[in-house]
Amino acid sequence: MQTEKLQMNFANGVEKAELIIREVKEVNELPVKKPVVLNLNGTIGAPYEFLKKRLDQPDQINQKRCHILVDREEISITLIYNENDEYNRGSVKGILQVHPKFEEFGINTGKVWVPAELGMFFKMNRTFFNDRKENMNLVSQLMNYIATVNNKIQRSIKESGDRTDNFEQVVNSNLPSAFTLTIPLFKGHQPEILEVETFAQVNGREVAFILISPAAQAVHEEIRDKAIDFELDRIRTLCQDIAIIEQ
Repeated sequence: MQTEKLQMNFANGVEKAELIIREVKEVNELPVKKPVVLNLNGTIGAPYEFLKKRLDQPDQINQKRCHILVDREEISITLIYNENDEYNRGSVKGILQVHPKFEEFGINTGKVWVPAELGMFFKMNRTFFNDRKENMNLVSQLMNYIATVNNKIQRSIKESGDRTDNFEQVVNSNLPSAFTLTIPLFKGHQPEILEVETFAQVNGREVAFILISPAAQAVHEEIRDKAIDFELDRIRTLCQDIAIIEQ
């Protein structure tokens, strides 16, 4: 049995202390763990803000080992850093999100509304209408919806063999063909004044509506491109050596 001398130093004023020594059969070591992979999601400006704060950290941001992915359909910008390091690779994704209330209206999405349901929805979202009276009239007309569906079918076969088969359907209703909303399209953006059209869908005797707005589609495209180009210009100014790839 080997013996070794053990010297202990006490703090000032400490005259005695208890020392407990335990013998273990296995080495007590903490397990080696992989580095934590950072994958962040935020607003459209998130990649720029991340780069601005971490650019002075060479172990994290090496511009030659970073790239930016641009998806204009999704309206997103994604920063990938440490791209060639499986253990330390990370990403920061910024996305321009559609305003949740605009999504609820279902404009340009093909969402189908039955008249009473649409009337109740308009009533609970009166704040997005320019004219309170217009909103009240729409609600009343939808809750007491009346429509006449006229179908006309024309079929004929000429002696030469030419065939004519026409179907015409006309919906006459008490509902205006369009109305005006003031609503933001994207989170964090100012409201837009938009004309919204009601498009009737007929199934037998039942009539439903979808809401469409060419103006909203045009504004959507304009804001999307402006927001992405603004962020890319900021990133290029800050980090000239980061590759930017349009998807």
